[in-house]
Amino acid sequence: MGFVTVSAKVRRELWEKLKSYGVNISEVIRRSLEEEIRRREEEEAKRLLGEASKHLRKLKEEEIIESIRKSREER
Repeated sequence: MGFVTVSAKVRRELWEKLKSYGVNISEVIRRSLEEEIRRREEEEAKRLLGEASKHLRKLKEEEIIESIRKSREER
């Protein structure tokens, strides 16, 4: 796994307070970015499920049953 450096500008006052509390800035940034990715992936999954749901509602019950039967016979 490779790493890249990410930088951000923050007010000096904020940086000084973080340092005075011994905050591991890299860890806070890493955790925050991971949480943001997780949140966006969840949003995307919900969107895709919504789209799939719309398509599935259009299918007739008989088509679904026939598809399941064919799938079982292929095993």
